[in-house]
Amino acid sequence: MESIKKIYRIGNGPSSSHTIGPKSAAEEFLRLTPNTKRYAVVLYGSLAATGKGHLTDKAIIDVLGVDRTIIIWQPEIFLPFHPNGMKFEAFDEDDKLIKEWIVYSLGGGKIGDENTIFTDEHIYPHKNITDILKHIENRGMTFWEYVKEYEQEDIWDYLFEVWQVMKSAVEQGLDEEGVLPGGLHLRRKAMSYYTRARSYKPSLQGRCLVQAYALAVAEHNAGGGQIVTAPTCGSAGILPAVLYHLHNEHGFTDKQIIWALATAGIFGNSIKFNASISGAEVGCQGEVGSACSMAAAAANQLFGGSPQQIEYAAEMGLEHHLGLTCDPICGLVQVPCIERNAFAALRALDANLYAMMSDGLHLISFDKVVETMKLTGKDLPSLYKETAEGGLAIVGKPAIYK
Repeated sequence: MESIKKIYRIGNGPSSSHTIGPKSAAEEFLRLTPNTKRYAVVLYGSLAATGKGHLTDKAIIDVLGVDRTIIIWQPEIFLPFHPNGMKFEAFDEDDKLIKEWIVYSLGGGKIGDENTIFTDEHIYPHKNITDILKHIENRGMTFWEYVKEYEQEDIWDYLFEVWQVMKSAVEQGLDEEGVLPGGLHLRRKAMSYYTRARSYKPSLQGRCLVQAYALAVAEHNAGGGQIVTAPTCGSAGILPAVLYHLHNEHGFTDKQIIWALATAGIFGNSIKFNASISGAEVGCQGEVGSACSMAAAAANQLFGGSPQQIEYAAEMGLEHHLGLTCDPICGLVQVPCIERNAFAALRALDANLYAMMSDGLHLISFDKVVETMKLTGKDLPSLYKETAEGGLAIVGKPAIYK
């Protein structure tokens, strides 16, 4: 598995697959073709189907130049390697093709092609949580210490930066009002939810605040604000909401939060390595489900859970999102995505509580659920994998767009 830095990428929304990834690809192609007269970029499959709503064309054009770049949309063509395919072409002054590059946005802001995808630096010797559990149990360690054992020394500085961006996204989102861009005319709700939550009795206030925090980040992401992929843009509100709540309401320190981020990163890493975090590949179970799992693991560690209880919390966070489709209305990361962040944040806390009440023993392991999620994702029709061609994307589409 790679460094957990690859799970936590700092960038602008609304989609890690559709904006951060394509922008990174455009920057790399620009570096490879400095003396180009014009560019043509073909977007395929899921990337093309919902690219306009996700601002994919803007992300690419902002890098390559609006006056010399054309975008070609091919939503009906799915390249075999991954649903989020792109073909970059560079032409000289004589309109001769200089260079061509087919690359894929693999989820979480990561890009790769058939030649480079297998050259990632895998710094962790274990491939799944079962093996990691055995390793740390034999040494009396916990998951964050496992991260410390294999990451570079700067991992804590990086995670501190991640935590600062997460906090900022919550606080900026709570301070924003108005209609989100994209044409659905969806109003931001985080500020009003936060205001109402503060007036509730303590028994309800905590859960309502968590919803407000998740809405804040998800809306900030939908508006193109800076967020952290955790593990994706579309699910970026879940982990920050849980951590911000536990930091503010339960007094956990920055150091404890950073250790929790390390633990969450290992679980996200395992999902990414053994299945997928890409909505275009496995549906929303790979995005919101993975984020819920990460947040449940982080919360359980903060409350003193054993490694077995942490694994159990993470397992439940993912298991109870199995089969979740990715069917954004009009291809925007708004409906149902924003609401899902709020509900998954609460579910993460519920998974933590359930695991804390147990002894950590359970029948289905985290790794088995990851395997199931991968198989379920393969069985999901493409209609339900970020193409906006099925499910809520069709039934819930406003009449003006039908």
